[in-house]
Amino acid sequence: MEVMNKTERQSALAKIINQKPIATQEELLSELKAAGIDATQATISRDIREMRVVKAQDASGRLRYAIFRADSQSQLERLAASIREVGLGITQVQFLNVIATLPSNGNLLAAMIDDLHFPQVVGTVAGHDTVVVISPDVKAATWFKDQFDKTFAM
Repeated sequence: MEVMNKTERQSALAKIINQKPIATQEELLSELKAAGIDATQATISRDIREMRVVKAQDASGRLRYAIFRADSQSQLERLAASIREVGLGITQVQFLNVIATLPSNGNLLAAMIDDLHFPQVVGTVAGHDTVVVISPDVKAATWFKDQFDKTFAM
């Protein structure tokens, strides 16, 4: 087994994630070991975070890891399209917004919101079908909810 530097390891991870339907860190570790790469679960967990790997449904409906990337469409346009596609509704609770999504879409929507670095959003917490959007105050949370409602109504 070969210990690789971070760049080489993350490159190998990206190749595996793009070529195979990997759904768990255990599967990812197994694939790395099969490729002769030694890594710990903690290292893989860090790599997943740094590489912006999220779980998303593939065409067959199976959950798998995917690398979140901004493509030619602007990130804001992608967020709006995703909100219309998988968002079910939003509820504001003081400085928090709780977004209900279709099953298995919370992580992807949260990653998209995080990547836009809205000043009105401190952070997100994602679940299977829910995203909690944390704002610094009620005014910022109201702004976020209004933007979501406008997008959702399109």
